[in-house]
Amino acid sequence: MAKKLMKGNEAIGEAAIAAGAVNYFAYPITPQSEVAEYLCWRLPEVGGVFVQAESEVAVGNMLLGAAATGKRIFTTSSSPGISLMQEALSYMAGDHLPVVIVNIMRGGPGLGGILPAQSDYNQAVKGGGHGDYRVIVLAPSSVQEAVDLTILAFDLADKYLNPVMIIGDGMIGQMMESVEFPEKYRAQNNPDDADWTLTGADGREARITRSLFLNPEKLEDNSFLLDKKYKKIRKNERRYELYKMSEKTRLMIVSYGTMARICQTAIDELEKEGIHVGLFRPITLFPYPEQEIYAEGTKKNIKKILTIEMSTGQMVEDVERCIKGKKPIEFFGRTGGIVPTPNEVKDKVRQMLRIKKKK
Repeated sequence: MAKKLMKGNEAIGEAAIAAGAVNYFAYPITPQSEVAEYLCWRLPEVGGVFVQAESEVAVGNMLLGAAATGKRIFTTSSSPGISLMQEALSYMAGDHLPVVIVNIMRGGPGLGGILPAQSDYNQAVKGGGHGDYRVIVLAPSSVQEAVDLTILAFDLADKYLNPVMIIGDGMIGQMMESVEFPEKYRAQNNPDDADWTLTGADGREARITRSLFLNPEKLEDNSFLLDKKYKKIRKNERRYELYKMSEKTRLMIVSYGTMARICQTAIDELEKEGIHVGLFRPITLFPYPEQEIYAEGTKKNIKKILTIEMSTGQMVEDVERCIKGKKPIEFFGRTGGIVPTPNEVKDKVRQMLRIKKKK
């Protein structure tokens, strides 16, 4: 298929259709409203359904009911809207239901602002709702990767019967880039063959999907079953990208999403000054690429590690946990919709390596 120039939000909607997800529930909120605007006319063309709910709370519960049918379903929202879905998200995790949720993050806390941020890392990765559950979290850094990871998200949700969340910031939702969609993609699941879907009990015994267990042993069994699944996800689904990591690299930057692309620009410009810096970009935030970041960050030539985020520092705690005190780690971030610039990244690197800026 030829490449198309698309806005990030619209490309995410088209990627969901490409993945066979034609059942969409949403409530508009900036900066992701273009997904709903696009799908309100696009889904009818492919026989799909878009239900605009009265609130994000209602969206969460619509997802809970629809996911129990085994059909591919999804929603898109932004930070405060995702907060309102947390109860239903916990239920879907406890029920072992597949669902894809896209969070185009904006600044917070509270209503915050509508400009890009990465302040929802902890909410997505650590579990924003109640109970022992985890959500697979994917973080694209380009519009093409948003397309690819949206399709992957549906496969992972079906494979593990677990919610999958894509987190991007307002920049990736609003920017326009050329994208390509797969021509021969085929969904790996068939809900009609599954033995857990709730599609009517004519001719068979009734099935029950639930997260309510008044018997403590039964509840513990479900929690351990979830934990066993998360261990399998940690083992099999870690994804990351390295950029200009070599034996010459003196400092390793850790950054994700569109912030990582800004760091790449800074790394290229520093290289022209003879300063060799590399990038470790986690693509899956859960499971976090723990072994890989330790292996790269503790190499002899790496003197220091710098974590850069569009927040006051959330992922940096995972970087510190993975590196286990083997190398000094510093943080730099801006928030409130202010995006760190390449010059700010370069100044922080020079400060850490004690290199004076050339005049």
